[in-house]
Amino acid sequence: MKPISPGAPVSCPSAEHVSTGIPIPKPIRVTTFSPAEWESFTQEWASSLKDLYVRVARHTGSGDQGVDVAGFISDRGWEGGWDNYQCKHYDHPLRPSDIWVEIGKIIYYSYKGEYSSPRKYYFIASRDIGTKLGKLIEAPDRLKEEAKNNWESSCKNGITETSSIPLEGDLLSWFEEFDFSIFSTKSVVELIDGHSKTPFHSVRFGGGLPPRPEVLIPPEEHEVAESRYIQQIFNAYGDSLGKAVNSVSELSSQLSRDFLRQRERFYHAESLRNFARDTVPDGTFENLQDEIFHGVIDICDGSHGDGLARMRATVAQAATIAPASNPLRSVVKVQDQQGICHQLANEDRLLWVPTSKEA
Repeated sequence: MKPISPGAPVSCPSAEHVSTGIPIPKPIRVTTFSPAEWESFTQEWASSLKDLYVRVARHTGSGDQGVDVAGFISDRGWEGGWDNYQCKHYDHPLRPSDIWVEIGKIIYYSYKGEYSSPRKYYFIASRDIGTKLGKLIEAPDRLKEEAKNNWESSCKNGITETSSIPLEGDLLSWFEEFDFSIFSTKSVVELIDGHSKTPFHSVRFGGGLPPRPEVLIPPEEHEVAESRYIQQIFNAYGDSLGKAVNSVSELSSQLSRDFLRQRERFYHAESLRNFARDTVPDGTFENLQDEIFHGVIDICDGSHGDGLARMRATVAQAATIAPASNPLRSVVKVQDQQGICHQLANEDRLLWVPTSKEA
């Protein structure tokens, strides 16, 4: 085989690779997480299991009693059925010696009545499960036997720091009756695939956001949720015309077209809100709204001839704002930013006509 000469390229890099480097495969990237990040990642992944759980909770600290991430199948919490996800972030595939104390904790604390026995117990390891442990998990009776054999060395003085817990008496009886078939595992690839369906994935791994769906055309009949910002637009028109405006039929053809544009902008912003709900963490869209608000409020609060001039100046200012660091910035359109002004008006955070003049 002909050796590769020093400096010879092993593949054809793209311009993006030159700029940002060759992407690190996601299964490799998770090995660089800290233990706390691995637990957070697991919690984010479990949040995608909405058909299984009403709530997912992460338990941190030394007093977690053997529970890292819990998925509750009913609003009764621990008593309504739950699954445990035990997170392990080691520099090697998970071994039997890594889990004996965790098995001991779940048996001891369920015996003590701190919680009911979990329905399922999954080991979540950043470098997956080693062959030996995998075979044990697939053979519950052998797993129970090995856990019993290792109780003295791994569990007796490892479950708590304050007391020794021998496997005897009622605890031994509880151990013997414990269902070891609940123990299982989830692979890293399985977790990454599920995580890709959560709003956290693009922030964790990059790679950009998926394409946005088409924006809905505003229906002829106004939705109830539009009432306030539409009333604000009518107030702005009325302030400019010097008379009250209560419906589209009272507008000129020019203002009717303007009104349709404003509603289209609102629907653009609503489309972005819905897109954000499925693709980025909670609060991301609200942060964008706040950024637009602070970018236009001085214009909105400035001196204008009438409410229509104030609305138009504010919306025009919104179009010039460049979101600095919001994760949505790559998909935000001018119409979205303008429509956010109407979302803010819908909540009375922006007013086109001072309240004293509305009446």
